[in-house]
Parts: sequence; C-alpha cells; structure tokens
Amino acid sequence: MWLRLRQMLIKEFIQVLRDKRMRFILIAPPMIQMVLFGYAATLEVEHVPMAVIDYENSQQSRDFISRFAASKYFDVRLRTGSRVAVQQAVDRGDITMAVQINSGFSEQLRKGQTATVQVILDAGNSNTALVALGYVNQLAANFASDYQVEQLNRTAPGLLPQMPSISLEQQPWFNPDLRSQWFFVPGVMGNLITLVIVILTAFAVVRERELGTLEQIMVTPIRQFEFILGKTIPFFLIGLVDAALITAVGTLWFHVPLRGSLAVLAAGTVLYLFAVLGIGLLISTLSQNQQQAMVSAFFFLMPAIIFSGFASPISSMPVVLQWFTLLDPLRYFLVVLRGVFLKGVGFDVLWPQMASMAAFAVVILAASVLRFRKSLD
Repeated sequence: MWLRLRQMLIKEFIQVLRDKRMRFILIAPPMIQMVLFGYAATLEVEHVPMAVIDYENSQQSRDFISRFAASKYFDVRLRTGSRVAVQQAVDRGDITMAVQINSGFSEQLRKGQTATVQVILDAGNSNTALVALGYVNQLAANFASDYQVEQLNRTAPGLLPQMPSISLEQQPWFNPDLRSQWFFVPGVMGNLITLVIVILTAFAVVRERELGTLEQIMVTPIRQFEFILGKTIPFFLIGLVDAALITAVGTLWFHVPLRGSLAVLAAGTVLYLFAVLGIGLLISTLSQNQQQAMVSAFFFLMPAIIFSGFASPISSMPVVLQWFTLLDPLRYFLVVLRGVFLKGVGFDVLWPQMASMAAFAVVILAASVLRFRKSLD
C-alpha cells in the first residue's frame, strides 16, 4: 500500500510542480491577494468627499465648517451656494454628502435655540452613509458643547464647574486601537485558504477524467482509497504551506497579534483543510469537465464567504439564514482564527468549533469517497 501511495504522491507532485505557471499560482497570488484584501477589507470610513452650502457665512458657520476640513473623516471638495451644483456633484459621484447651513444659524446659537443644519447624503452605499452620518452627529455635538462652554466663560464663568457632564471611559478588549484590519485580516486568511484549496481540489479528479488517464490509473493495482489519498494529500500539504505563508504576512506585514498557541492554530487549520478538501473532492466527482468544476466551486465559495460572518455579523442575518450558516465550515474556522489571533484562547474555548469542523470533514469526506466509487461504477 505505502509503495503504491508513494508513487501516486510522486506523480501528483510532479504534475503540479512541473508547470511554471502552476508554481507561480500556488505561491504568488495568495500573497498578493492577502496584501491587497488586507488593505481593502475595512469598515473604517475616512476622507468622505463632501460639499458645503453656507447661506450665512458667519464666524460661527465658518468655525463649524472648519471642523469638517480639519477632520480625517471628511474632504471638503466643493463650496457652493447652489443646491443644483450639489445635486450634479452627487450624480457624478464626486461627493457623498453635503452640509447646508441656513441663514440665522449664529443667531439661533446666541439665543440658546436649536440651530438646524441639513445633511444631504448619497445613501446608495448605506453603510458609508450611516457611518458618515454618525461622524457628523459627533462633530456637531462637540461643536455645540464647545460653543456652550465658550458662552458660559464669557457670561457666567462661575457656573461652568457646576455643569453636569458624563465622561465615557472606553475599555476595548483585544483590540485597543479599534483597528478593523485586526478583525478582517484573519477573515481574509480563511477566505484565501478556502479559495485556493477548493479550486485546486475541484480539478483533481475531473482533470484525470478529461485527459482519459483516470481509467488507466484505475486498471493499475492502486485501490480507490489510495487513489483518493494520493489526490488529496498533495493539496493538503500545499494548503499547510499557503496557510503558513498567509499567517506570516498577517503577523509581519499587518502586525496582527498572534496571542494564542500555534498548536491550536495548526489544529484548527488541519481540521478545516480536511473539510475543504472534502468539498473540493466532492465537486470534482460531480463534475464532468473543468468548466463544470469551476462553476460549482464558485457556487459554493460565494455563499460560504457570505454566511461565514466575514463581513457582517451572523446575528444580523434572518433567523432562517442563521440556521444555514451552521452548515458552513468557514464560519467555525473564522471563529478559531480570530480567537487565536486576537483573544489568545485555547482548546477549552474553541472545542465546539473544532468539533464542528471535524464532524463536517468526516461527513463530507465520506460522501466524496462514496460518490467517487459510484462514479467509477
């Protein structure tokens, strides 16, 4: 058995590594995508392009506008007195929001009344619009508080110490600077490992069938179980190498802390690799040609990424879809990755995710083996 399996593994490695383009694809794209996606995948909204319509042009209105210009969250790209110009800029995509200050702004402030400022938002991207509106509310609240303090200093400085106030003491755990990259980079790692291994494995059997070499292999003394091992072990080892390289990029390039144990991380990665290898092998046995394998792989990959909680919380999904996420092994792997990297937790906390991935791997690999035997019959 070991001799036959050894020859099968040598054949697979020669087939994979003899092609220069394949060697490049196995290493370079995951590294490049890791760097690009690490920067692109973020919840932070900065440098929002905006316009200003100032119908009053007073010292108070200019002070209010200057806070937008001084903030890293906004870029004032247009100052105009025309709503038509703002609408045209929004239609062209030049700006995302506009702030309109009406006449009487400073007078309302002096009288202690509520001064109204209109915010116009391009809500085509609702996430950006909501985050930008939150920044505007915070900036307006700070301006109102500063203006109130300044007025009290002028009129009744003795009352200033008696003003009630609330001070929020922030204590964010695991990510003190609230860097979204620390949350997204482990997720990108899981997505890239899934993408590479599923696609490579999906072509494993169907390529042999297309070339007509599958029948030639099966008439040799090699057994079906040995054939499946020979097809999966090389991609398993490639997945381990890619996982190590991607982890190095995440920790050394993006400085995501690795607070947990490498043994826990390795155990979770091994279990997840078995799961995605089973998925890729099942796709390969169900497909008649490489085009079908590619379409089937992406048919799995897109829902797997969406239902994994990579970008949006699973708790925000409809209840029915939350049940579907239980069938997604990437969901459990991302919990392991973020738990090991950010929280430093171990098997005592992550064992439910480990057990789920192990159960999924056993079921999907068994289904792949049975389907492979059926396809041969």
